Amino acid sequence: MAKINVLMVCLGNICRSPLAEGILKHKAPSGEVFVDSAGTSNYHIGELPDQRSVATARKYGIDITDQRGRQFKTSDFDAFDLIYAMDQSNYQHLVAMAPDEASRQKVHLILDEVYPGERMDVPDPYYGGDMGFDNVFKMLDQACDRILEKIL
Repeated sequence: MAKINVLMVCLGNICRSPLAEGILKHKAPSGEVFVDSAGTSNYHIGELPDQRSVATARKYGIDITDQRGRQFKTSDFDAFDLIYAMDQSNYQHLVAMAPDEASRQKVHLILDEVYPGERMDVPDPYYGGDMGFDNVFKMLDQACDRILEKIL
């Protein structure tokens, strides 16, 4: 079986996509899935994930402190088989960047894996309290289970 490359994308790459990356890496069989994350903005390049994301992941036994924020680039369409946007805004941004139809077909809303066709967003917990991060973790955890069922 060929390794599947999965990219998680949100706006700043410090809250939602690092959690999604950490969850999928934690769940995926070693060597079968490569997971990374990126942001559509350049706000947090080189930064650690938000400390609330780090604490939430740690609460569930996942360490995401090796991650650093990076911006999505067009070459990611070639490097990744599946690209998951956390919300409609980032989804639209990615689709607009896609150089061709094959690249556009790689982009999906992550919660469509759990709620097909409902076009639901993972809420951005940045301006909310700690509970927002826990709720986001639970949504992404469920979505990552579905992604693994689909690709393995």
